[in-house]
This record gives sequence, C-alpha cells and structure tokens, in this order.
Amino acid sequence: QLRLVESGVGLVQPGGSLRLSCAASGFALDNYAIGWFLQAPGKEREGVSCMNTSTSRKRYADSVKGRFTISTDNAKNTVFLKMNSLKPEDTAVYYCAAVRSPLGIAFMTPSRYDYWGQGTQVTVSS
Repeated sequence: QLRLVESGVGLVQPGGSLRLSCAASGFALDNYAIGWFLQAPGKEREGVSCMNTSTSRKRYADSVKGRFTISTDNAKNTVFLKMNSLKPEDTAVYYCAAVRSPLGIAFMTPSRYDYWGQGTQVTVSS
C-alpha cells in the first residue's frame, strides 16, 4: 500500500523556522515528482514547492522563494520542506503529494498528483 505521512505540525512565531517531513512507504521515491501544497481555510489548495527525485529539479512558488527549501533523503525515503522566515500568511494545512514522473518533470498543480498525505497544520502566530 502506498502511503505518505507528514510530520512537523507546529505553532511558530513570525520569523521562525519549521521543517516538515513526508515519509513514503510502499514505494521508493526514485523517478517521482514530489510536491508540497498548502490549503488555507476557505481557499483552494496551492503549490508551494516541488521536485523530481531523479533530476533534483526544483520549483518554488513566488511567495516562498528564498524562504523555503525542498529536499529529499532517498535513503530514508523521505522528503523535507524547510521553512524559514515564516509569516502569518504561511498559516495553513500543508500536504505532500507524489506521482511517478520518469521524464524528470516536477509539477506545481495538485491535479497532477496521485498520492497524498493526510496533511499537517502549520500556524504562524505571535
């Protein structure tokens, strides 16, 4: 059974940092596109960052460029999202997602992904 499990739920003050993890089980992350998405209350899910695990090609939403970093630890079959300089507007439920992508492409569109984690809440507040 293919599963993605996020961890790293947290309450952090503005300007703080947090690292989210997404552990994959039931499949190896080789040749997959992995995406991180956020969904704020009343809003649609939107792409934050994505990468292809084989090419390491990465993309970021303009709102997080320079603040967030996506990375993988293939030995642990885990994807990370390091978030620095957090702002109150970063508050949302964060999801990781995966789809097989042997051509080395990564996607920022939620509809392109087949597998989803359960989501983890990130709250940025003083």
